[in-house]
Amino acid sequence: MKYSSIYLSILALASLFSVGCEYDNFEAPKSTLSGNIIYEGSPVGVRTGGTRLQLWEDGHELRTPMDVFIDHEGHFSASLFDGTYKLVTNGDAPWLPRNLDTVEVTVRGNTVVDIPVTPYFVLDNESFSATGTALNAEFSIRRVVPNANVSRVALYVGHSILTDQGRFEHRVEMNAASIQVGQPLNMSTTLPASLANLDYVFVRVGVLSNLSGEYYYTDVQRVNLP
Repeated sequence: MKYSSIYLSILALASLFSVGCEYDNFEAPKSTLSGNIIYEGSPVGVRTGGTRLQLWEDGHELRTPMDVFIDHEGHFSASLFDGTYKLVTNGDAPWLPRNLDTVEVTVRGNTVVDIPVTPYFVLDNESFSATGTALNAEFSIRRVVPNANVSRVALYVGHSILTDQGRFEHRVEMNAASIQVGQPLNMSTTLPASLANLDYVFVRVGVLSNLSGEYYYTDVQRVNLP
């Protein structure tokens, strides 16, 4: 019995060693799937870590899908093995749900795929400036989906390029009575001392539709402070 126990222990250790070697020999994926979420050929600004894509490997539907996060500029990227995948939107988004939400993608080496979407609203003609401790924003809102209404418009200011509804140092909302879709709009705010003493800040404007829980954003811009 004693020798049998020793033999089983050695066999178990050998099995663990074998598994360990298999993990050590596991080859990391060398291909890349990347692209942008686009509207009218331009990337869509979103909240970093907000809206996600999910990748399902074709023929392995029961496996756990891989989350692919979209950065603030609407760009996504994932390291993968060559193969065929299904790419779907996961969670809330500032655009109309796609009729055919699943995009089949064949990855071979570095593969680039842009995903066209239809936002509820877009922001145009944005510009930002600073005067003293005041920060000024000019922009216009364009309605894309006819039955969408503007719920909120906000100006975000931060000391990082990652500035949005999830992370900001200063935020002000536009008075709802002042929001006119299709017309030039402006907002102004006095920066708090924690930002006013910096050499520059990062700013962007976001518009929220009543049909979504995520804002559509302008590009993040750096504004030098006087």
